Amino acid sequence: MKDRLFIQEVSVRDGFQIEPRFIPTEDKIRLINALSLTGLSKIEVTSFTSPRAIPALADAEVVMCEIDRIPGVIYAALVPNARGCERALDCKVDEINVFMSASASHNLANLRMTPEQSLAQFRAIAAQATGHAMLNASLSTAFGCPFEGAVPPELVLQRVGEFADMGMQGVSLCDTTGMANPTQVAHLCEAVLARWPELTVTVHFHDTRGMGLANALAAWQTGIRHFDASLGGLGGCPYAPGASGNVCTEDLVHMFQAMGCQTGVDLERLLAAAATLPALVGHELPGQLLKAGPSTRLHPLPQQA
Repeated sequence: MKDRLFIQEVSVRDGFQIEPRFIPTEDKIRLINALSLTGLSKIEVTSFTSPRAIPALADAEVVMCEIDRIPGVIYAALVPNARGCERALDCKVDEINVFMSASASHNLANLRMTPEQSLAQFRAIAAQATGHAMLNASLSTAFGCPFEGAVPPELVLQRVGEFADMGMQGVSLCDTTGMANPTQVAHLCEAVLARWPELTVTVHFHDTRGMGLANALAAWQTGIRHFDASLGGLGGCPYAPGASGNVCTEDLVHMFQAMGCQTGVDLERLLAAAATLPALVGHELPGQLLKAGPSTRLHPLPQQA
């Protein structure tokens, strides 16, 4: 059995936030409670952004306060500013996740801030949250920007160093629009792990161009052990219109378990949760395992004519 991997679910935040129809609060709570029983190590429950900015997550406080928390599962929330951090801490979140882009143009388009403004905000949130919750910084467009193209690895490393200096315990390298390739992923992950062995490094891949699982495998081969994923492959990015969403949780778990890796996830329970998603969001999802079943599932021999 290989090293333990940590699978971190983002569908109820990253996925639901771009869905055109509001997912009822009670359905969110029911799904999160089901996911908590699957063995996932972390669930990013919601985002404490302004309800005007993201109406789909306007029920952040209710969801975070009413879910059934399972010991051993980290319940995280995305936080955009000091007010959002205050709201999240009032709900006793386990982890605060702050976010910015590696590329200046994407940061301006997505957050309406310069990178320097985002970093100043990070420092304020870190001071606010230290001693109350764990801190993780997510770096979008770490592998490429839809406006600028290639992002220099040196810039990514600079940002990670700034996060570490602020006291962040973790950093997520995010392939926001699915521009990464396995060779690039391996080089960047190796560099980050070598320079900051004390950081918990997560990779967050989108399957925009069908390379999500290949990129996850490349990251694993360098020593990465924390992976974000989204149930059913739910999610996407407004700057990649029509593209598939995040790496599918059940597909990722199936791949690693077939390789002999320990994920701690009950795949059948995970598939049962995934099976509820199409009716919940009102459309089919790109995940493959729910359609084909695990490779261990055998079928009867066809009847001979």
